[in-house]
This record gives sequence, C-alpha cells and structure tokens, in this order.
Amino acid sequence: MGRNVALRTAERRGAKPLPFPDRETLVNEFLPGIRYHASSLKLRLPQSIEMDDLVSSGVVGLLDAAEKFDSSRGIKFKTYAEFRIRGAMLDYLREMDWFSRAARQNANRLGNAYARLEATLGRPPGEEEVAADLKIPVAELQKQLALYSGLSVLSMDDPEDEYNGSAAGVQKALSEAAKEEIHKDELLRDLKEMLAKAIDVLPEREKQLIALYYYEELTMKEIGAIFGLGEPRVCQLHAQAVLRLRGKLRSQREK
Repeated sequence: MGRNVALRTAERRGAKPLPFPDRETLVNEFLPGIRYHASSLKLRLPQSIEMDDLVSSGVVGLLDAAEKFDSSRGIKFKTYAEFRIRGAMLDYLREMDWFSRAARQNANRLGNAYARLEATLGRPPGEEEVAADLKIPVAELQKQLALYSGLSVLSMDDPEDEYNGSAAGVQKALSEAAKEEIHKDELLRDLKEMLAKAIDVLPEREKQLIALYYYEELTMKEIGAIFGLGEPRVCQLHAQAVLRLRGKLRSQREK
C-alpha cells in the first residue's frame, strides 16, 4: 500500500488531522515499520485478513499517537507510536471479530495460570508446567502464545465493560483515574513501580527480551539474532512474558 493511499484510507477510518503540517513526512518515516508489524501479524492470521487493512489501521494508530503524544511524560515518541500502531491493528482485528471475546478470555485464562503456578511454586513456571496445568500439549501452548504476541500488558485496548480479565484491576483503576485527573500521576507512578517489580522476577531471558524490545527498541528479528532463536519463537517468549506480567499485576493489586 502506498503512502498516499494509506493516508486516505486512514482518514476514512476516522483519523483526525494532525496539529502540524508534516503528517506525510511522519507517515513516510514510519510506514516501513508499520508494514513490518502488519506482515508479522499477518503470518498468524486467517487468509481473509487483508495486509492493506492492517497497514491502514497502523497508520490510524500513528496519526492518533501524533495527536495525543505528550513529551512531558518522558516517553520517546517512537515507543509511544509503535504501541499505538500495534494497538490500532488489534482494534481492527477485534472489529473484524477475529480477536474475539473468547480469545481475550483465553488470554486471561493463560495469564491466571502463570500467576497461580508462580504463587504455588515460588518461582516462574516453565512452559511444560503451564501446559500440564492447563491439560494441553506444550506445542498447543506455544501455538496459543504465538496468537497473543501483540497483547498489551495493561489491556488498554480491551472494552471498558470487561473488568474480568487478568489486568482488570489495572484497567478499572485507570478508567476511574481518567475521571479524576488529580489522581492520574499518582496512579501511574504506582503502576510503574508495580510493573518494575513484576519485570524484576521474570525469567532472565524474558527480562532481557522486555529490555531489548521496549527500552532498546530492537525488533523481534534483531532480538532473535541476539538469542540465537527464530523470530516466531521470540514472539512466543514475548507473549509469555506479557502474560506473566498481567497475572503478576492482578495479584499485586488484589493484595
């Protein structure tokens, strides 16, 4: 999909004009990355999902990020934009009823299993232990993990009426904080502390993956080269780390 076509499609999907004049330059800069994220996601989707639709959804996410970005938060625009790009693609898939309620509930079930086993074992469970707890083969667990490689730790893209998942307490608190701006910064500080503690007890390789992906901003392919693993396996490990974090966050908020 060309740059101008992607922009026009994004506008039809409701993207608002940016408060600065160089949106074409912005899209041109990020379009290769948007295509990369779309192609990586497309590998795990049914043939009925069109690559061009994923790309245009990613452009919507980019324009939304540009409109809402607040540099005072201390977050790089690239990091924030990529988060919104992936989120917009997942939003589109949910609208297409691919990432369905059942899929979200299964992701919550996996997250709960990781948290429950960690509490029982006193350490992060391995894939074999989680698969045994869920009574499925390890290969099936890995297949499910691949489907959730784009999952958000805080479930910010889930509908607000679904306060029943592994990140439900976090999501509900954020929703309430949005109504009371005075508490928002305090809540975000608490969430950062909780997340830092949860990351600190991840298995070493998953902790490194989170650091390389979110802080060093490497791609899954680049991380795979460092670990000596294929990109699909790195995506599985990323999903596993995110599910562990979701479960840990819920456990911490319920204490």
